[in-house]
Amino acid sequence: MEIQVNNVKLYYEEYGSGQPIILLHGNQETHEIFDKLINKLKDNYKVYAIDSRCHGKSENPKEISYNLMCDDIINFIKVLNIEKPILYGFSDGGIIGLLIAIKETNLLSNLIISGANITPDVFTFFDNLITKLFYFFTRSKYIKMMLDEPNIPLEDLHKITIPVHVLAGEKDVIKYEHTKLIADNISNSTIEIIKGEKHGSYIIHSDKIYEIIKKYI
Repeated sequence: MEIQVNNVKLYYEEYGSGQPIILLHGNQETHEIFDKLINKLKDNYKVYAIDSRCHGKSENPKEISYNLMCDDIINFIKVLNIEKPILYGFSDGGIIGLLIAIKETNLLSNLIISGANITPDVFTFFDNLITKLFYFFTRSKYIKMMLDEPNIPLEDLHKITIPVHVLAGEKDVIKYEHTKLIADNISNSTIEIIKGEKHGSYIIHSDKIYEIIKKYI
């Protein structure tokens, strides 16, 4: 399905019925990474799996930023009149979730994020070097966004009032200290480090993520 929100056309799919849960993918991915998670959720939840702007089947305007994608999802929720959804966001999707919880403190009921960051300087030296080289050769707007954003002040995290569950892989590209920093600055938060897992190994086309998040939803 398609919907016009915030001057962009977003593609999304709906599954199941029950309490609403929104799934947001990471950089240069689509909602399809959640195929196995959707199959687990749809028996008990109304699932909204969205392609972010400039991704998948959604419209690809010139402009992309985390704040724009935040406003896209806020508008999506309001236009469809989705009441107090849970939001699960992976990587960029987690950044968007944090921005929504900061900007619209009563819009979501619960936020779960995996491998999110609040500043762009959180990667290991090797991963940062590879990312910069990739941008040098491709001039990709997706990579530029990752190198320049997000820039969420710690005091903004203090505005979040809903429960936030902060996840990351033990071998995540996001440093543990940064993941802990996010959790420590949200008053109603938990943190869980997934043993043996990388950034997306327990999420992308994986059943594991359902077993991890089911206790939070």
